[in-house]
Amino acid sequence: MFFLLFCISAGFADTSSENGGFWISLSPETALYSYSGVSFGGGLSLGYGKGTTIGLKTAWFYNSTGVSVLEINILYRIYFSSRKAYSGSFLQFLGGPALFFGKEDELSFPAKTGAFSVGVGYGWRFLIKDLWYVEPSVRVGFPYMVGAGISAGMRF
Repeated sequence: MFFLLFCISAGFADTSSENGGFWISLSPETALYSYSGVSFGGGLSLGYGKGTTIGLKTAWFYNSTGVSVLEINILYRIYFSSRKAYSGSFLQFLGGPALFFGKEDELSFPAKTGAFSVGVGYGWRFLIKDLWYVEPSVRVGFPYMVGAGISAGMRF
């Protein structure tokens, strides 16, 4: 995946601040889906926009009790810096299905158990040469209680 991102950035990415509304990132994350333990996993996010961004975020979490969760969220992000910002602090709203899979369940779609996931997060995008970025973030919501992660990605 990182090789693909490198190839795209080398050939097609525009590093000027006038363009570059699309972005994509990978992230290791953790979320508290139960009182019995923390779930660990990773995700993929992509979006478009400056100042305000709309996008899609998917994440897979695994808990030591054997429960796995697949989140598929639509995201809406607002940067605090300005209406044309694509870095700095942001507030992010998330919503979509959260599908639960037990250790005895076969992976099937639709899952036997699910919930509508909704949450709000806060993070900060640190730019690296106006093309690459790192984003630490935290979030609260339902059916998870709290979550945190750090994303690394690229703007186009």
